[in-house]
Amino acid sequence: MATSGAKSRRFGGLDQWWGVLAGALLVAAWINSAAGPAVVITLSAAVLVWCFFQAPVTCGAPVRGRADGCRNNASGLLLGCHIHQHRWQKLKMLILRRQVRAFCSGLFSDGKAAIVTLAGVGSFISGLVALVPGVIVT
Repeated sequence: MATSGAKSRRFGGLDQWWGVLAGALLVAAWINSAAGPAVVITLSAAVLVWCFFQAPVTCGAPVRGRADGCRNNASGLLLGCHIHQHRWQKLKMLILRRQVRAFCSGLFSDGKAAIVTLAGVGSFISGLVALVPGVIVT
């Protein structure tokens, strides 16, 4: 069990990194021409969901007195950290027109957020290309 106050995590903490495995499988599905569009679309959707809701990034929610926002760990690009007010604050930033620019600038605020953002955009484009018939280059 856990010692010295450390949390016991399922799969040794790897349960939050399943999206990286799905991303690797997505790349393999594109390389392997035997994988059909259904496999590519499914893996693209899985990577996109991971980027939005579970990828480990910094919160970045607006905080009074800090120009760079909250620096706590967060789950995904759309959700905030453990602070209740930050949980849905970033998602609400997409809805309010005046705050969309602040949300978009936070997507590339640090290295982790930039990698997760690019992975999400890539998986979205991958899913669109697989969805449109005749576009897949074999």
